[in-house]
Amino acid sequence: MELEGKIKLIGDTKTFGNNGFRKREVVVTTDEQYPQHIMVEFVQDKCDLLNNYAVGQDVKIGINLRGREWTNPQGEIKYFNSIQGWRIENLQPSQPEGMPPVPPMEAFEPADNLNEEDHDDLPF
Repeated sequence: MELEGKIKLIGDTKTFGNNGFRKREVVVTTDEQYPQHIMVEFVQDKCDLLNNYAVGQDVKIGINLRGREWTNPQGEIKYFNSIQGWRIENLQPSQPEGMPPVPPMEAFEPADNLNEEDHDDLPF
């Protein structure tokens, strides 16, 4: 499965227990009529995939849905779900190094106040 959206938050890597289990969370906001803030966790060596990303970037994340069953001390069975990321890619086109960003075409206004009788000195 895949999830697309804009990075809202990138958490720090957290280490748990004596075995060195690592987890890092990222929150992605979807671009829908009703945007959703989806928390995705990256575990172990996948935590490092988030190092090259920043808040505000549009990304596509490959995810797996995980579920587990747990019995509490009173004998009640509880169920937990998590969204685990295994891949992330940037959706924004990369800019050549040293080039300033170019605004989209919609940012340019058409020149509608031209007067054909104005003389210019251009040879063409």
